[in-house]
Amino acid sequence: MSGFEIKDCVLLSLMSGMPPAFNLRELRDRIAACSQDVLYHHFCETTLVASFDYPDYRNDFAVWASKRLGDKVLAERLGIIDPYSRSSLEDLRGEVLDIIDERLSEQTMVSWARMGHEFYFMKATTIIFDTGERIHQPEELLPAIRRMSNGSIYFHFLEARRRPPVGADDFAAWLVAFGPEWQPYVEALSGLDFYFSTLSQLKRQLIELFENLG
Repeated sequence: MSGFEIKDCVLLSLMSGMPPAFNLRELRDRIAACSQDVLYHHFCETTLVASFDYPDYRNDFAVWASKRLGDKVLAERLGIIDPYSRSSLEDLRGEVLDIIDERLSEQTMVSWARMGHEFYFMKATTIIFDTGERIHQPEELLPAIRRMSNGSIYFHFLEARRRPPVGADDFAAWLVAFGPEWQPYVEALSGLDFYFSTLSQLKRQLIELFENLG
């Protein structure tokens, strides 16, 4: 049985090359045209961005709608989207566009942000490094999670969902090979409601999951 190699990661944020959006219609048009990496960054990588601190919403579009456009209605609609529950990033894009189109149809004037508060479309490169830590038995996983940094939690539980097997976290994918005894853990990990948690909260959820099943 192959061991579990514990990785850590940081994000290197980059400008996407797209022009910024100053109003809701421009935001809509840029979202329609942006790459999947840009969409993923603004929805899924926010938990690892050191400057992201807005507990009401978990994605950058909802935050901008609330803080810069002053549109709480739109912010709430965008803020409840869980990107991990969508079958693909294109499905996510379609849902976001539908929500913005609906909001535009409700407005007599397009919402604008003040100069200096425009929305910049970003993407990120994930820089991965090996911690040197290995575990070989499922019983070692809980102590390992307790020692993990937020970057390791992000890499193995969130970023993992973009890698084969798509949609699965690294912990569950590894435990499957250990047979029926560990199936309850696999199922519990797969059913964990995590998107609206910070990485610290997610780490606590994972620890409690293993403690409760152990």
